Amino acid sequence: MPAPPSTATSASLPIGVLHREQAGAALPATVFFRGQTAPIQARNSAGIKFPGGKLFLATLVDTSGYASTVQEMYQAYLIVEQPVLFGGQHLGPGAYGFGFVTGDQAVVMDIGGATLLHAPTLHDEAMKRPVPLQIVEDSATHQYRLYLGRTFVTIAAGE
Repeated sequence: MPAPPSTATSASLPIGVLHREQAGAALPATVFFRGQTAPIQARNSAGIKFPGGKLFLATLVDTSGYASTVQEMYQAYLIVEQPVLFGGQHLGPGAYGFGFVTGDQAVVMDIGGATLLHAPTLHDEAMKRPVPLQIVEDSATHQYRLYLGRTFVTIAAGE
């Protein structure tokens, strides 16, 4: 079932991690990637509201209409309002497809499907209750972890 139309505004959201209800309300019901639109999985979404009010939103996407070669790399969608460090690499504002691929890598693609960057991922065996997608704050490093299951990539505010 598609998500309802977006009703959240950035001003109404708290600074820090946005849980699925908050992120899902801020996301569109469908997203565009490689010439197609697909519904998001609002129940599998999360985000970050940075000081200053800019958002980083992530959601799993129903990729069933895409070729299997695309599905291998495109599992989720990012909406980024400010520069971030995605696995230590610069990622500017925009909308992106992304996924975790073999070789302990995250791949970020523009909406046309061109690869923009690869970033290292890590596996967290200590994660007690993994869910399909979540963001967790790592207060020791002032970064966030974007998880798909037990695998994560780090996210930090960029310049």
